[in-house]
Amino acid sequence: MENNFLNSDFLLQSSVAKKLYHEHAEIMPIVDYHCHLSVRDIADDKQFANLTEAWLEGDHYKWRAMRACGVHEKYITGTANDFDKFLKYAETIPFTLRNPLYVWSHLELKKYFGINTLLCPETAEEVYNEASRLLQQKEFSVRGLLKKMRVKVLCTTDDPLDHLQYHEQLRKEEFEIKVYPTFRPDKAMNIECGEQFVSWVRQLEMHNGQSILVFFDFIAALKKRHDFFHNNGCRLSDHGIETFYASVYTDQEVEAIFQKGMAALPLTTKEIAQFKSCVLFELAVMNHAKGWVQQFHVGAIRNNNSVMFAAHGVDAGYDSIGAGDYCAPMQRFLDKLSRCRSLTKSIFYNLNPKDSEMMASMIANFNDGGQKGKMQYGAAWWFLDQKEGIVQQLNVLSNFSLLSQFVGMVTDSRSFLSHPRHEYFRRILCQEIAADVLSGEIPEDYAMLGNMVENVCYNNAVSYFEFPEITNSVTIKQSIQ
Repeated sequence: MENNFLNSDFLLQSSVAKKLYHEHAEIMPIVDYHCHLSVRDIADDKQFANLTEAWLEGDHYKWRAMRACGVHEKYITGTANDFDKFLKYAETIPFTLRNPLYVWSHLELKKYFGINTLLCPETAEEVYNEASRLLQQKEFSVRGLLKKMRVKVLCTTDDPLDHLQYHEQLRKEEFEIKVYPTFRPDKAMNIECGEQFVSWVRQLEMHNGQSILVFFDFIAALKKRHDFFHNNGCRLSDHGIETFYASVYTDQEVEAIFQKGMAALPLTTKEIAQFKSCVLFELAVMNHAKGWVQQFHVGAIRNNNSVMFAAHGVDAGYDSIGAGDYCAPMQRFLDKLSRCRSLTKSIFYNLNPKDSEMMASMIANFNDGGQKGKMQYGAAWWFLDQKEGIVQQLNVLSNFSLLSQFVGMVTDSRSFLSHPRHEYFRRILCQEIAADVLSGEIPEDYAMLGNMVENVCYNNAVSYFEFPEITNSVTIKQSIQ
């Protein structure tokens, strides 16, 4: 069965959309400034054993779909052999029509492996064998897969305790794709986790070779790791938070809370919020001092199924969209930073679509004219990174800020086969702009429109994050010509 729906004009419904995509968006490289890929796999230039290992391991999007189709867990995270796991996914795929997985899966097979066959039980063995055969070739190693998608910059997500030895290895090798760490200090805020928090702080002590006796020592230790990351090329932080934290606290209160936390004693809701508020603020001040970009991923409710969490741990497909109201604390948090002259460039991602307009309008209050697009309404994230979610994000961004200043899409992925999602986004972007041209809402000026498309796809990110080694689109287009 031939895949004929993913042709060169997929999602492009007019000559305007086709021109914008093929002459502008398609030729731009990728800056993937937020992902969860393994830097060790890049440093080792891992060669995957087969398609299941490359495609299904760790991909909770696919796992959720398989569970919804009644697939037993042994074929998802369990002990079944790799081909049988793949066969179960192939059996699932025909039932994912209208789910983004149907498009993503076939787009990935086509872009990486040149496979135009529709995946189903009857074609599973053919697809598996061909892709697995190609994965044995050197150009299909982890680095080869990144090069195929013309990735120029990739930012991983790293705990402050990470030694960053693999980032250092890649830097010493002068690997052509620039791979930077991102400082993700969520565990430093999770004082409610009792012994897990205490263990993390003790590891922080060992990393720095200094005792942590009081809260001031704790912040100083975090700053030392922050400095270490900066010296190893890091220019971004990332904060995965359920809500914003902006409670009122005193130094004495935070010290007492820290001591209770280090004794693994129960904490009140108020105390937890005060501690998180203080730590998040101190981290934001550090980010500003270094000129970093900080990211806030807000609104996920994680590990909802306690039985499956006990069996499989985090990031196994049991997270969902939260429904909390964080407008007021978000305003207080940003205003406090603004008053302290410590608000750095920031990107904000919401998971619940009800928060889109609120978030986009709120952050626009804190643009100060000193930096283009300083406050960024971020790309459609996680449950929203499908067509409807991307269109909504583009429309909200356009209505409440400036699409022309947007720094573009991210994969937010753990799979080395996920970069066609940038193509998916770019096609939707061009189609939406073209629709406005055809409705007479914006001029059919291809110099202006093409420039905006190229900027959103690549140039804005290069400028915003200030990656010194990365070329601009003029150089790219000249090299293509």
